[in-house]
Amino acid sequence: PAQLPGSRGALTGIALKVASVCIFLAMAAFIKASDEVPAGQLVFFRSFFALLPVLVYLSVTGALATGFKTKHPLSHVLRGLVGTGGMMFGFTALTKLPLPEATTINYATPLIIVVFSAVFLHEKVRLYRWSAVLVGLVGVLIIVSPQLTVFTSGAGFTDTTFGTISALLGCVFAATAMLLVRRLVATESSATIVLYFSLASSFAGL
Repeated sequence: PAQLPGSRGALTGIALKVASVCIFLAMAAFIKASDEVPAGQLVFFRSFFALLPVLVYLSVTGALATGFKTKHPLSHVLRGLVGTGGMMFGFTALTKLPLPEATTINYATPLIIVVFSAVFLHEKVRLYRWSAVLVGLVGVLIIVSPQLTVFTSGAGFTDTTFGTISALLGCVFAATAMLLVRRLVATESSATIVLYFSLASSFAGL
């Protein structure tokens, strides 16, 4: 898709990201309210029902046929598997941890994305951004350290410890999935990316 010139495009991206965070926080609250439902079922229903608005959008815009066309089917499969792994770990964390704590740990995802972007995509990251990433990661470590004492004190592997590890793994998987999306958007439409991800995660959750 065409990019808006200059700062206007960046502001649009920031606004969309903020809207995305708000929507995902609402979803996390609903998942937390369903904490007795297995994570696999949560992944399936979240993904299956996500297909409906995408199909409606493609139908209304007359792009239903082209929405399934892709130049990189294997990339969609890989992104689907990685994204589903991130979703599974993230949903497991929500069922094991208090919502504020699970949400706070999840904010490690954009920090990891910055690191991965610099290492794997060779994007330029300036010193002030590295400083922000370092401070953020230290904050995440402070939050999770009380739940990871199982590795030092032998206190036992509790649900809280399991949830904390799941949350951290979810961040790593989610960051990896975002890097895969970053490459897909160069040739694929947003609707196509969401469509194939929803299909892949529906089958994986099922």
